[in-house]
Amino acid sequence: MVKEQLQIKETDLEKAKQWSESVFLDNDLLLTERINEAPMPTEPRKMNFIIIGLCTEGEIVYQLDGQKMNIAPGDILVVSEKHIVDSYRHSPDMKGLCMMVSVNFFHEIIQNIKDVSSLFLFARSHPVMRLEPKEMETFKAYFQVIQKKIGDKGNHFRKNLIRTLLLAMFYDLSNIIYRVQQHDKPRTRAEAIFTDFIRMVEANCRVERRVGWYAQQLKITPKYLSETVKNVSRKTPNEWIDNYILMEVRVMLKNTTKSIKEIAEELNFPNQSFFGKFFKDHLGLSPSEYRES
Repeated sequence: MVKEQLQIKETDLEKAKQWSESVFLDNDLLLTERINEAPMPTEPRKMNFIIIGLCTEGEIVYQLDGQKMNIAPGDILVVSEKHIVDSYRHSPDMKGLCMMVSVNFFHEIIQNIKDVSSLFLFARSHPVMRLEPKEMETFKAYFQVIQKKIGDKGNHFRKNLIRTLLLAMFYDLSNIIYRVQQHDKPRTRAEAIFTDFIRMVEANCRVERRVGWYAQQLKITPKYLSETVKNVSRKTPNEWIDNYILMEVRVMLKNTTKSIKEIAEELNFPNQSFFGKFFKDHLGLSPSEYRES
């Protein structure tokens, strides 16, 4: 397993910026209307950023974490970071719009985890969604105005404007997901348990991090919860709990002036030292280094 993981190369926004047909905001955001001309790798690649793309013509075929995906005109795809993309190919007539958002910039944008959690939770099991014509036009409009603002380098508030536009776009995407969910096929028991578990983690992770506690609330055994969550999401319950804590920490570090000690206390860490070690073990930076980055 370790050998397999080491063979998978990672792709970040710094590499993606080398494409000639793109516009970008520092190492935070990249937009391209010519995704069909991008030099896509043929070997598996782990994404270190969030991808939001709209196919307008032609067809795209790829594998996401080993699962085959087909994208047709009118489909939007959302790929969160750390997913593995492989076997990418597209038809000669393919055209589309693509946004790539760094994880750090994403956490600068969102003010509340609950605001957009449904978008990225749903996208993990439904990475491709069909848009209605009005929804396609809305996404194109966001793309065009964000693209224009990236080029407006004389605007003193350029980055703040782009953050606000992206947050508004995330809300509109979440509304699309709400529509899709209303007409989606009934969930399996495993999907229902996973969704209920995530919503409970979202609401309680600041004060409760024991897998056994969540299993008790769901009236199932910890072993069954662990197996179900791993099968549905390829992550363990502990990994999900840690992910949500890290999302809370990132948002607080980027969007509040609270001290490291205050954040550690608010998130119920035993002490500031334990909090700092937890953060650095997962992200490779101390909380203060992350705040200043």
